[in-house]
Amino acid sequence: MPDLSPLASTPSRHQHTGQKSTQHRTRSASLVRGVIILCVMLALWQGLIYAFALPSFILPTPLSVLDRLVARYPILLDHTWVTAQEIILGLLLGLSMGLFFALQMLLFKPIKRWLLPVLIASQAIPVFAIAPVLMLWLDYGIASKVVMAAIIIFFPVTTCCYDGLRNTPRGFLDLAHTLQASRWQQLIHIQLPAALPALASGIRVAVVIAPIGAVAGEWVGSSAGLGYLMLQANARMMIDDMFAALLILSLLSVVLYFVTDFTLKRAIPWEH
Repeated sequence: MPDLSPLASTPSRHQHTGQKSTQHRTRSASLVRGVIILCVMLALWQGLIYAFALPSFILPTPLSVLDRLVARYPILLDHTWVTAQEIILGLLLGLSMGLFFALQMLLFKPIKRWLLPVLIASQAIPVFAIAPVLMLWLDYGIASKVVMAAIIIFFPVTTCCYDGLRNTPRGFLDLAHTLQASRWQQLIHIQLPAALPALASGIRVAVVIAPIGAVAGEWVGSSAGLGYLMLQANARMMIDDMFAALLILSLLSVVLYFVTDFTLKRAIPWEH
């Protein structure tokens, strides 16, 4: 019978404390690394201006961009919210489509031969070539930008998910066959969990490139969003505003990536 005394549980408490300490050190190291990277980038930015004597209408200083961030904070926040909605909705749509078509190619083999050329064509056509068409079909609202973001992430998500599904360890499938598991049970309990690490890689790629589709749609035609704000600032030679919007877009993409990465690591603990 196991010893349930307090002394027997002491190692577990020590182990838990050690794990928390390690996690705290890892977070602290990540924070310090992020601050160092930010300081180096700002120093290089300012050094580039001094080295080449660049005027403010070519490359504004970090301090002037910071001033514009503070002065136009309410306007920038409104446009950031619009772009963030487009990116998140585009990710949800693209991920749903990618998972659906990956399952179709797995379950119905002949579909793959017909669907694969469509997947390749969706990436071969430049985004700016289809943006005007989407504007005509879906108007200048948020729908066209969501579809643009979904199209640009559709291919990596589909291919990563399909590769994960078809590369399920053969031993697992043989065991399921021995236990007389149905095709549906194999898919739900074996193939989908085994494909999650590959799908997570596709999601990470999608999170990084989804803003490209949203901003490209805003450049072609929109009335709000960070892409629209950058386009208007560039036309009026308000370079400080343009860099402020670009900086917020970069920060939004970085935050979205790390939030996604953190969530995936918690949802798929066996990935690493």
